[in-house]
Amino acid sequence: MIKIHLVAATGGDTTLEVKPAGSLMQAAVARDIEGIAADCGGMLTCATCHVYVREPFASRLPPPQAEELAMLEYTASPRRPNSRLSCQIALAEALDGLTVDLPPSQY
Repeated sequence: MIKIHLVAATGGDTTLEVKPAGSLMQAAVARDIEGIAADCGGMLTCATCHVYVREPFASRLPPPQAEELAMLEYTASPRRPNSRLSCQIALAEALDGLTVDLPPSQY
């Protein structure tokens, strides 16, 4: 199991203990985390699973592919250098302790 920390825009912090499998979006949706809508279910056709990845993990993730970069142009909340789509963050042992900030809005 690995721990993932999600910080709401309002300041609340939720810690998930999850198996290192699937995506961050899948783990958040499975636990009804408010702030990750995931309307397209991870098909890269929306940007409603947008998160801000904190260091040191932001620089450890593989760079976003062209499809993710294109969808990041449509985020409801301002895009930042550490913006990622949580459907594209594959959970692995190396991400134990990952902390992401949820944007104020996905719409």
